Amino acid sequence: MTELKNSPVEDFDWDAYEKGETQGEKSREELTKTYDESLNTVKDKDVIEGTIIALNKREAVVNIGYKSDGIIPVSEFRYNPDIKVGDVVEVFIENQEDKKGQLILSHKKARASRAWERINEALENDEIIKGFIKCRTKGGMIVDVFGVEAFLPGSQIDVKPIRDYDIFVGKTMEFKVVKINQEFKNVVVSHKALIEAELEQQKQEIISKLEKGQVLEGTVKNITSYGVFIDLGGVDGLIHITDLSWGRVSNPSEVVELDQKLNVVILDFDSEKKRIALGLKQLMPHPWDALDADLKVGDKVNGRVVVMADYGAFLEIAPGVEGLIHVSEMSWSQHLRSAQDFMKVGDEVEAVVLTLDREDRKMSLGIKQLKNDPWENIETKYPLGSRHTAKVRNFTNFGVFVEIEEGVDGLIHISDLSWTKKIKHPSEFTQIGADIEVEVLAIDKDNRRLSLGHKQLEENPWEVFETIFTVGSVHEGTIIEMLEKGAVVALPYGVEGFATPKHLVKEDGSQAQVDEKLNFKVIEFNKDSKRIILSHSRIFEDEARAEKAAARKAKNTVRKAAEEAPALQQPSIEKTTLGDLEALAELRDKLAGK
Repeated sequence: MTELKNSPVEDFDWDAYEKGETQGEKSREELTKTYDESLNTVKDKDVIEGTIIALNKREAVVNIGYKSDGIIPVSEFRYNPDIKVGDVVEVFIENQEDKKGQLILSHKKARASRAWERINEALENDEIIKGFIKCRTKGGMIVDVFGVEAFLPGSQIDVKPIRDYDIFVGKTMEFKVVKINQEFKNVVVSHKALIEAELEQQKQEIISKLEKGQVLEGTVKNITSYGVFIDLGGVDGLIHITDLSWGRVSNPSEVVELDQKLNVVILDFDSEKKRIALGLKQLMPHPWDALDADLKVGDKVNGRVVVMADYGAFLEIAPGVEGLIHVSEMSWSQHLRSAQDFMKVGDEVEAVVLTLDREDRKMSLGIKQLKNDPWENIETKYPLGSRHTAKVRNFTNFGVFVEIEEGVDGLIHISDLSWTKKIKHPSEFTQIGADIEVEVLAIDKDNRRLSLGHKQLEENPWEVFETIFTVGSVHEGTIIEMLEKGAVVALPYGVEGFATPKHLVKEDGSQAQVDEKLNFKVIEFNKDSKRIILSHSRIFEDEARAEKAAARKAKNTVRKAAEEAPALQQPSIEKTTLGDLEALAELRDKLAGK
């Protein structure tokens, strides 16, 4: 603040002053000049200090050592409810003299003008400053610092998570400036930073005294999906979800609650990264140690399904004691399916102990063992030649896998599906999930597989076909499919034949096409391979050959008769009788008939 110049004027003549005379030899102008010099020299837009000389509910009168006092609304001092007469405050000179001759001051603008300078100094010097928490905002609080609104993130209020932000509204607290954005005039402050340095020292001291296996008391500070943070008195440790209980825990809140005090054991720690791994279950005896000593392989146990996977299910038979039921031990069927087809999490299940390793704390279980193995008496239950209804389970290029009952599988070879149809893939004949009648053809007990047939349910029609489709016989057929090597022809009685391209040429030289109905001659019949080879061309080719053969035979007969005729004649022509002429005429007619 500019000091008030109040030194006395030398040789001031008060008598002359009272009479209105000029003081000594000085003019009135000089006297005015001397008076002005005795006051503060101020300029508009300056920030100076002034003293509050009067105060009421609406206004504060501030003396800055100028020829007149300034008025400032009390609302500008709202941040400081303890303001009183005599306090020195900063003011911003808006106008030295308005139209009414009044000095116009602003404390708010003075604070704003000086605020950035102070805030930058506080950041540079790592200074602790005071601020007034005005209100809540998204993610934190708004703090009034030197008249500037600063942001206090929720994570910077305290070293521990804050659950109720509202309790801080209206409080004046100490802060450190941690970040300034000069371009956008943004300020970030932290209260947490004030106590971190002290806590850091405490942490180092606590960590230096830690030892693995040490048991400490702590307080549950935070619960997450992966574990629980414990306050050990100035330093935090984490109990991973797997170290909360010997049993499976889906959510840590099932085991602990906030602010709960409990004993924990130190499993590991990193003094550099200040990470401390804690355990809770390690303070309790392992459930396997308390497992019934009489439990052995073959015993039945009851438990609850706690985890499901495609390959099996984990059954908890006691808290912390689990056994795996592999999917292959869920059914006698060799069609491995997903374990979810048999059970789900939460199911109460009875099982048989298959393996038990107390040292490694492992156990395997099975549920199919609760039922009899269907293959033990397979020859009795499914003897050769017996007929049954099976369900189609799967296809291969060479046949159909079916299941007669759970655990009893069989294969129908593609050649045993039908006596008459040429089947390229089993899907042409049936579909997965469909029922199909079968006959047991063979039993392979070692590999747990039956050889089955479907066509055997009917008599072999090829025994009859052999008498119908004799070589040389002609039958009407329809071309149902054209292949590279020939055509498939549908014949009567549901049987199919095959004709190569050269046997599909018609009499006019054109090639037969799909869906054409023509006569075919059987040129080959094989009962064992169920093969009928046909020809359409052979029909008219054989007719042509027969006509040519007949013509040649007739010609030869005429020639032979002509050669024998002279020998029949008598030496004298007169001896030829009417009977001889009739015999020759008869021979001629006979030849002509042939």
